[in-house]
Amino acid sequence: MEASNTIELIGYSASVMVAISLMMKDIVWLRCLNFTGCTLFVIYGIYISAWPVAGMNAFVACINVYHLIKIFRARPQQAIPAEA
Repeated sequence: MEASNTIELIGYSASVMVAISLMMKDIVWLRCLNFTGCTLFVIYGIYISAWPVAGMNAFVACINVYHLIKIFRARPQQAIPAEA
């Protein structure tokens, strides 16, 4: 596969991931899929030297990570059952 075809595939995959993420009802899935799409867009943006695309998506990816950490820290820890 040519490099240009590969990078186009990464760009299309990024678009699909972001679109799918916006259809999620579960906020954790939304943020995980959106993070994946943003990461692919960062790779795509760097490869085609589109710095605004890479920079903005890197920023959004960081926002997704921040909120995922916040969500997981807020969840109550599940107790580990004691062995008899």
